[in-house]
Amino acid sequence: MRVVQDADDALVVACRPGAEALAATTYIEATLTGDDVVRKQALPNLADGRWTLDRWIWRETVLLMWNPPEAYFSINVFYDAADHRMRNWYVNFERPLERTEIGFDTFDLLVDLVVAPDLSSWHWKDEDEYAQARRLGVVDDADHRAVEQARGQVLAMIEQRQGPFAADAGWADWRSDPAWPTELLPADALTIDAQTTDAQTTDASR
Repeated sequence: MRVVQDADDALVVACRPGAEALAATTYIEATLTGDDVVRKQALPNLADGRWTLDRWIWRETVLLMWNPPEAYFSINVFYDAADHRMRNWYVNFERPLERTEIGFDTFDLLVDLVVAPDLSSWHWKDEDEYAQARRLGVVDDADHRAVEQARGQVLAMIEQRQGPFAADAGWADWRSDPAWPTELLPADALTIDAQTTDAQTTDASR
């Protein structure tokens, strides 16, 4: 990710196609093959401690992500890479960001909200995976209560046009810079031991 803004109200980051990432091997295999059986094995693997990561390249879209402090969600926008047309808003429910020496950590809580570009409609996504995660104990009772509260908070933000959803926030017209260098992972990304830190990342060029 590239830091776009690091302020008191939110950490804003972005990436373009070609950015290096680490992803679950089940996600990579399911994405490349379309095998839904593999995709459904991801949560049992996580619950059993058999979760593994491998290198993955971000593709197809430009992503802009708004991460408010202490929140159980991030607000994302996906844009077409070619013309930067906004495809949709995407609210990811997750544990609050925790700063580390190399960036930040969070934990995806699986359920998502997909919102039309003009905010006229929305629908919930991956409720089945969320229910499975509850059964397996991947999402515990504390996380569940926080997600339920965050759902209402996000819907209120949409209805009241707050945060990135505000008309004057400019997210519909935001553009990434094609001259940005491709975001690359360090060579030891699969083995580095990142410690939690209170340090603030303020260099928007990183």
